[in-house]
Amino acid sequence: NDYRVTEENLVIHNPPDDVFSLEIETIINPAKNTQLQGLYKSDNMLCTQCEAQGFRRITYFLDQPDIMATYTTTLVADKTVYPVLLSNGNPVDRGELDNNQHWVKWEDPFPKPSYLFAIVAGDLACIEDSFTTVSGRSIKLEIYVEEHDLDKCAHAMRSLQASMAWDEQNYGREYDLDLYMIVAVSHFNMGAMENKGLNIFNTQFVLARPDTATDSDYEHIEGVIGHEYFHNWTGNRITCRDWFQLSLKEGLTVFRDQQFSADQTSQAVKRINDVNGLRTRQFAEDAGPLAHPVRPDSYIEINNFYTSTVYEKGAEVVRMIHTLVGTFGFRAGTDLYFQRHDGEAVTTDDFVKCMEDANQVDLTQFRLWYDQAGTPELTMDTEYDAVQQRFIINFKQQCKPTPGQPTKQAFHIPVRLALFGEDGQAIKLHQDEAQIENAAAETLLEIKAKTSTFCFYHVKSKPVVSVLRGFSAPVRINLQQSLDDLVFLAQNDTDTFNRWSAIQNLSSQVIIGLSEEPDRPVPGQLLKTFKTIISQDWDDLAYLATLLTLPSEQYLSSLTTVINPDGIHHARNAVQQQLAVQLQQQLFNHYQQAVERETNEISNQAAAQRKLKNVCLNYLATLQTRESNELCVKQFEHAGNMTDELAALAAITFHSHPQRKNYLDQFYRKWQSEPLVIDKWFSLQATSPLENTLETVEALTRHADFNLNTPNRVRSLVSAFAVNNPLHFHQTNGAGYLFLMRQVQQLDKINPQIAARIVIPLTQWQRHTQQRQNQMKQALQTLLSRTDISRDLYEIVSKSL
Repeated sequence: NDYRVTEENLVIHNPPDDVFSLEIETIINPAKNTQLQGLYKSDNMLCTQCEAQGFRRITYFLDQPDIMATYTTTLVADKTVYPVLLSNGNPVDRGELDNNQHWVKWEDPFPKPSYLFAIVAGDLACIEDSFTTVSGRSIKLEIYVEEHDLDKCAHAMRSLQASMAWDEQNYGREYDLDLYMIVAVSHFNMGAMENKGLNIFNTQFVLARPDTATDSDYEHIEGVIGHEYFHNWTGNRITCRDWFQLSLKEGLTVFRDQQFSADQTSQAVKRINDVNGLRTRQFAEDAGPLAHPVRPDSYIEINNFYTSTVYEKGAEVVRMIHTLVGTFGFRAGTDLYFQRHDGEAVTTDDFVKCMEDANQVDLTQFRLWYDQAGTPELTMDTEYDAVQQRFIINFKQQCKPTPGQPTKQAFHIPVRLALFGEDGQAIKLHQDEAQIENAAAETLLEIKAKTSTFCFYHVKSKPVVSVLRGFSAPVRINLQQSLDDLVFLAQNDTDTFNRWSAIQNLSSQVIIGLSEEPDRPVPGQLLKTFKTIISQDWDDLAYLATLLTLPSEQYLSSLTTVINPDGIHHARNAVQQQLAVQLQQQLFNHYQQAVERETNEISNQAAAQRKLKNVCLNYLATLQTRESNELCVKQFEHAGNMTDELAALAAITFHSHPQRKNYLDQFYRKWQSEPLVIDKWFSLQATSPLENTLETVEALTRHADFNLNTPNRVRSLVSAFAVNNPLHFHQTNGAGYLFLMRQVQQLDKINPQIAARIVIPLTQWQRHTQQRQNQMKQALQTLLSRTDISRDLYEIVSKSL
């Protein structure tokens, strides 16, 4: 009668009033833990995932993130089955026991919340290296994988060393333990986990070899390795007071890993990729029933708040602070943050306060970015007075109602802006009529009111506006730009992001117009712009490849009032084919030049060359001529790296090549022992625009290599279809919705966290036709009616309805 156990709690009735020790012995079954939270089995390995509330699935504990403690962990196991025993911190003792057992004792000297606790036990191989810190300390680095994957770890190790050096140089942060370990596991709900000193990673973000991983895989591995390492200070040493502050660590660390990746690759392309993801995924989240602030104010299941809003929009909020206070001011703010709060559990307000105190600025209004949901919309109109040589810009901001927030206060929005004259040169900006000297070609406008007006003097002719340069704020911008203005910016804008954005806006206007009027001709301005771009000399070939890539169907859908998946798909295809016809010779020339210079090495230059080559191949494949088909086959059969092999197979798979099935089978036979490559094989078929794709996907769920217990495999087939194949997911008979509903039903019994994540496409029903809305809502209502629905899935489905 001294204690009581409930479904959620262990209640101890009469604990001593003073300090006391509590011993709890628990018995758990990791092999049956299909939720992959707590201690579970992945193949023949035992591992943990404790964020956010997995530790309570191992033993009872006060597991709020502000409950911080030091941990001593002793692992005892059969040494044949589990020869490697790892936990947080440093190994301090070990020994042998009877019955072929052994033990290892670990101590972590730094107080941490329980979500950072970790153990790993298994028969694992290890690669070792070291890193010498700025103060001269030698840190031992270890990456643990299964024996057959040892030759795929070199890039991850280099990425870790690069991350450690970058964090010292850019933030003054030195690693604090003597040992840093990474373990790759094949069953993992997320990308990776920053457990103190013992990071546990999805194999997808560790294992890479040129013949099995694409250049994109290499970039993602580098970024995720960096992200988890940077968490050592922004997440571990300084953690969250409560889970409402999740973006305190995630938004800040995403911003830091974006900076790191930009420094390692093409800064222009990295920024474009980040914004592309934000505008495609997070803006959709903001516009739907699951919209929530960067700092949420309520939740049923915390796992549901590991969202694009918390991560990517949270990173944009941090980036805006960086824009407002400048590079040196931001470093001063983070230095103060680390000094003031090391070892503490704090809030987003504490972080912003450090920025204010270090820079003597007032960010009171700026804090609304953490509290208000939704994507602000900026409407801009202009007036030009030729007599007075004045150019006036009027801004109006609004933010549509979101669940629980019908009205919004004005945001503090930083807008980087430049003006261009008729000669294509940036105009010196004078915001004071008397100012003549010392004018810059770009200015930072701070919009704080619902309506704001800015006046520029000494403007000799009506300029073209380049607004929101570098995507200086996560907002939608509404302005009337003619096709000619967009062409002008595409050819003259000096901001790499806005130059790309002008081409995207130009392409989007044309494609959406064509989706509404299929007989409308493709405007000559678009064809001329692409011809000009592809004919110029470029130092950054990855940037050129990005400029030549049309906006995705998902992004195009986000720009329409009522989504038309079929119309957008066919219009985008028509534009792509027109460009391929008009630019055929230039595309082929770039392709051939890349072939002549090609190398299978892993470097930024080689990767950029491959990226451009494969963008050209994708265009040429749309022609579906004998020559283009042969080009795809030749690249597939002679590829010396996975980037080229997969790009060629994609071209074959997406464009009705007569030998399509044979090449898919050939790829499978070649790589069937490499799970991460087979994930790509599943995804290619799930995202094909060809007829009968849904039937193919349904058949693949019965394939011997498909397993609902493996999150990577579920994402590669089910999510790839629902998220990246709008044409077939949204087919008018509703079959795509029923398919996803059935998969979610099965998954909810196995892994509720994954079920709640893959159901998201069904929740975004509001902007579809009435027929599709009814079908999507019916699928959601069927899920909600289940008596055994998990808390994870219930929250997402009930809120979306």
